[in-house]
Amino acid sequence: MQLKYNRQSSLGSSIRKTLFKLLLVVVVLIFAIFLIEKISFPSPEKKYQIDITNEIKKL
Repeated sequence: MQLKYNRQSSLGSSIRKTLFKLLLVVVVLIFAIFLIEKISFPSPEKKYQIDITNEIKKL
């Protein structure tokens, strides 16, 4: 019968894995923001003016 030898990862190794994952998430977020800025969303061409004088007189 063979014994299973489960070595626990060292603290430095786990910190490296966590930092790598965090760095990967940051890079993906920056890339996503860069791509969103490239998309031109439609903006209204006409500026709307709302007349609220009638509402003020009622108060």
